[in-house]
Amino acid sequence: MKSGDQKLRPLRIIIGCDTFKPNINGAARFAERLAAELVRRGHEVYVVAPSASRSEVGKFTETVEGIDLIVHRLPSVRYSVHEWLRFVWPWRINGLVSEIIDEVRPDVIHFQSHIVVGRGLSKVARARNIRLVATNHIMAENIIEFIPIPKFMRKIFLAWAWQDADKILARADVVTTPTERAAKMLENVTRQRSVRAISCGIKLADYTADFTERAEKRIVFVGRVTHEKQIHVLVRALKKLPDSVCLDIVGCGAQTEELQQLAQQLGVSSRIVWHGAVSNAQLRSTLTRSSVFAIASTAELQSIATLEAMASGLPIVAANAMALPHLVTEGENGFLFEPRCATDLAHKITRVLEQDSASFTKMQRASLATAAKHDIDLTVSAFERIYRGDTTPGL
Repeated sequence: MKSGDQKLRPLRIIIGCDTFKPNINGAARFAERLAAELVRRGHEVYVVAPSASRSEVGKFTETVEGIDLIVHRLPSVRYSVHEWLRFVWPWRINGLVSEIIDEVRPDVIHFQSHIVVGRGLSKVARARNIRLVATNHIMAENIIEFIPIPKFMRKIFLAWAWQDADKILARADVVTTPTERAAKMLENVTRQRSVRAISCGIKLADYTADFTERAEKRIVFVGRVTHEKQIHVLVRALKKLPDSVCLDIVGCGAQTEELQQLAQQLGVSSRIVWHGAVSNAQLRSTLTRSSVFAIASTAELQSIATLEAMASGLPIVAANAMALPHLVTEGENGFLFEPRCATDLAHKITRVLEQDSASFTKMQRASLATAAKHDIDLTVSAFERIYRGDTTPGL
């Protein structure tokens, strides 16, 4: 076989995750989509992830995004202060992943988190000279609420956490993260340089935009119902909007009861629908019929949920923080609001809802145009080139 042909042969890829199906979060969803699309393109993909329960340990064929994948489930335990997170004991990870690497003999290993699974995979990969790609989905500031340490120790912990991340990421041949702003942040807090920004991507064809006039004015938020998402700001903003405006919250999490109590205190309970976890079809339907997507989180490295809303033709109102400004062009496909300010959030939502029909449709089309730049096909092609040794920046 000619060398040119060898470059195009299917690759054998290990994707390592600290969070994967059935977990619902951006990192897990990205890994699922990437793995499935790579298989569709003819590559051999093996996912390494913690078990979903004590008994579910071993090698399984699992259906992910309509594709059958080989998933190696490692023995794990539940993290006591988190409602679903499971982790592999760090002192076991090297031995566990060594056995999998011996069996698979991958061309490349791509880890999604440096916490445990990526730590083990990266150490073994370096020892065996296997090409190694790292994607950072983590902000230490997002996970600190789940670490039982006093407030005065938080700055020390954050400094240590980024130093630890740097040590693991330094093992990779290429480091990526979903947005330019996230890349710059990572370069600021670690010694990493030339971090490549590659969107998590979404499958645009899965989402439907509705250009007809809305019968109801509905705000929608999609994501984990946890403190880091700042949903309380959205609930408080609803109080400042007309009674005809309703809010759909799609997702579940530990803060649900607390937020429901807040809604009761503010007198807006009847205007909020708490959907909890829903199927993909229900999610897409809810997005399509909504009027505007709002997100108050201040620590998003990209926000797949926002991309999904844009692909559904929704105007976006987002906190002017971290990576969200990459997705919102002020006045074109939505507005940015002052972080944690319910008054400004309500004001920006009002600006969207009170537009005339032509202006609203123009904003919808602007969202669709921006979403098109994040199609999963572009993302997968970028990673294929990286897996094969490409060092050219960008998609």
